[in-house]
Amino acid sequence: MRAEGSSCKVCSTVSSFFLGGIVGAAVALLVAPKAGKETRQQIKDTAEDVKGKAEDYYKQVKETVTSALEHGKGLVAEKKELIAKAV
Repeated sequence: MRAEGSSCKVCSTVSSFFLGGIVGAAVALLVAPKAGKETRQQIKDTAEDVKGKAEDYYKQVKETVTSALEHGKGLVAEKKELIAKAV
């Protein structure tokens, strides 16, 4: 159980770092001295990149959660079997 809790803390830290990077990049784009058309294109490109990274991150989180659930189901089945044998 402890390993799963620390894994959650790592995910939280990584996602916070990732979100901070996104916010910093957005602020840098907005205050940069560039033409409007150029800035809009850069914002669009950055948004598409962020969207792709967010989708990848979502897939990784989903795989991790699914794996943890399957592992938990296996443990429950194993414990039920042990209890049934004991009774």
